[in-house]
Amino acid sequence: MPPARKRPRSYDPARTRAAVLAQFGHVRDALLTLDEERLAAPTRLGDWTVRDLAAHLAMVLGSVPRALALPEPPKAGLALLDWPFATAAVSGSIDEDTRALAAGATTAELLARAEEDCRAVLDAAGDERVVPVRVGAMRLGDFLVTRAVELVVHTDDLNDAVPGLGVPYDRQALAACTRLLADALAVRAPGGSVEVRVPPHAVVQCVAGPRHTRGTPPNVVETDPLTWIRLATGRTTWAHEKDAARISASGERADLSELLPLMG
Repeated sequence: MPPARKRPRSYDPARTRAAVLAQFGHVRDALLTLDEERLAAPTRLGDWTVRDLAAHLAMVLGSVPRALALPEPPKAGLALLDWPFATAAVSGSIDEDTRALAAGATTAELLARAEEDCRAVLDAAGDERVVPVRVGAMRLGDFLVTRAVELVVHTDDLNDAVPGLGVPYDRQALAACTRLLADALAVRAPGGSVEVRVPPHAVVQCVAGPRHTRGTPPNVVETDPLTWIRLATGRTTWAHEKDAARISASGERADLSELLPLMG
């Protein structure tokens, strides 16, 4: 069972749409510079190559027009804050579909098709439109936030796999990813005894215990957005980042290692 939901923060629909397309554009431009040797390079995602990762990035954006082409479900049963906890259950089908997609067309063809199909339908679709996705039915506005999260997470995977590629992060996409994963932590560990800061994008209260009301909180965790995203998605560990001084943690409750990762 997923953790109990809290009321999600709001995301500006126009900014989210622009962020999704902007981040995909950054990824597309970078991938189109890679030769066959670098497309065949390994990634930190099991036995996926960079070519497989590229196919998955195309699938992330292409899932929007595919969802809009299906009959609209009667209601949205999956809330945005439930989504991070639901993804692990469909990892097998995602892997299978990614490999099939990578085998069926070139990277350039996949990226161009995904972007063309998405742009063709996105402007006419309202954010309250309910769409069927792998893990349930969501509002389109919420689903687009998850697309921003996926694109940012996998942009980081791509930068890790191809040193020096330097794919940039759209600020709004990075903010949405950071905030959703921070809010997911507050869902997993509700409470107010620890303040988690990920400047400049997110601050959340979490972990049961004495609630902080004013002044300096007794338990504070602070890190940067990309380190937080890697922790929340299992790309790195609490101990590794703490040893590398990329996490500042003070207070007896400020150890989040047992709560992470939040999604795979």
